[in-house]
Amino acid sequence: MASGRSTSIATLLGQGERSFSFEFFPPKDAAGEEVLWRSISELEELRPTFVSVTYGAGGSTRDRTIEITGRIARETSMTPMAHLTCVGHTVEEIDDILDSLAAAGVQNVLALRGDPPGGPGTPWTATEGGLEFAAELVGLIRRRDDVSVGVAVFPEGHRDSTSLEADVAVMKAKYDAGAQFGITEMVLRASDYFGLVERCRAAGVDMPIVPGIMPILAIGSMKKMVELSGREMPTEILDRIEPLAEDPEAVRAEGIRIATELCDELLAGGAPGLHFYTLNRSKATREIYSSLAVNA
Repeated sequence: MASGRSTSIATLLGQGERSFSFEFFPPKDAAGEEVLWRSISELEELRPTFVSVTYGAGGSTRDRTIEITGRIARETSMTPMAHLTCVGHTVEEIDDILDSLAAAGVQNVLALRGDPPGGPGTPWTATEGGLEFAAELVGLIRRRDDVSVGVAVFPEGHRDSTSLEADVAVMKAKYDAGAQFGITEMVLRASDYFGLVERCRAAGVDMPIVPGIMPILAIGSMKKMVELSGREMPTEILDRIEPLAEDPEAVRAEGIRIATELCDELLAGGAPGLHFYTLNRSKATREIYSSLAVNA
């Protein structure tokens, strides 16, 4: 796996090596901060292609996202990517954020519309003086020659999309605006990912699309996250997990097995890499990584 703080993710993915990457979120307190940096240190040993840091609802973690990605750029061997949303910011404020990221040594951005101010599933309203769509944010960022831009992609369609065709049209708009790679929300079935890639290629979207991975570590929390994305847990997964509901350790072990099988299937089918949603913990990600067929 390639690494290098000042390298664009688009360049790294374009080299054709299998990519492994990890996602973190800005913690809310000192205890969370300690957990985050311990996890970052432990996962750095795996030499990820890049790591990303999310952006809170409504832009609420703006300064923390800049601070964490900047520290990763300064103090680690890893290439950081900052998430940036349209929500809660004017165009002028977005330009200021991009200036701050550049000053912090962050050259990679994941451009997102973001959830509506009222939360997932509520009506979308653009910020006055801001941007309406992620494609517009991509175009704004791409005015800067030294920034690599990725976008979110949705294996089963975005929860606000009216159809898979409409969802691909949005993806094509992002690509035409200058998006250089995509990262999916968590993939629940390999077939959903491969169907997404096929639809994108048919629409002329020719860029790396990295599947997102989140293992099931607890049934309730996973069901909630899937529900927030407007989807349902696949029956074949529930059939394996629900009989273990009274044994949290057994649920976790089976969740790791399911995630590992999914990762192996995705890589065998041609996925350019894997993007792990770590929830700021490293143990499950390291367990899956060490169990992959490619590392056997």
